[in-house]
Amino acid sequence: MRDWIAVIVAVLGVLLVLAGAVLIVLQALGDRPPRPAPVASVADNPDTPLAEPVAAPVAAPGAEPITNRLFGAVKSPTPADRLIFWGIILLVLAAIAAGAISFDFGAKGGS
Repeated sequence: MRDWIAVIVAVLGVLLVLAGAVLIVLQALGDRPPRPAPVASVADNPDTPLAEPVAAPVAAPGAEPITNRLFGAVKSPTPADRLIFWGIILLVLAAIAAGAISFDFGAKGGS
């Protein structure tokens, strides 16, 4: 019975990890925001008045410090990250149920 439980939990863990990976790939391949049409710069035609104020340049996504990105990922994980996290937990539980990981607690009295 213990082996059946280990196999079922391991299969579920693998499925969760794979589902999280598929979500990440689908998100990467999915809808991308359309690129804005190229606009002639003011330097090309200095007599053209600006219809909208010019926004400051936006920093690249990887420009912020690594600690901020890591804490942001931990604070608000995506659904794919949650699936992978729970899959890993199920895989560890399956390893414990199968006996691949064991804990030995003991106490020793005086000699």
